[in-house]
Amino acid sequence: MFTESEYERAYTGSMINVQFIQTLLIDQGITSITRDDMKSGMMAGFGGGVPDHIQLFVKKEEYTKALTLIEKNM
Repeated sequence: MFTESEYERAYTGSMINVQFIQTLLIDQGITSITRDDMKSGMMAGFGGGVPDHIQLFVKKEEYTKALTLIEKNM
């Protein structure tokens, strides 16, 4: 059975940009998680993903606030 995630993708880009955005979000009390398909694939022993294509997710209830902050600072 499929369950809907409580997270929404707010940004995709390089690790440097994602880390910068995460710092901004932390300063505003917004928790985020990342997904790096390339790194996950390498750790599992097979290729996959796109280099420097890190996805940043925030909780759906914080999405609008996070997106505004990202757009203002990027």
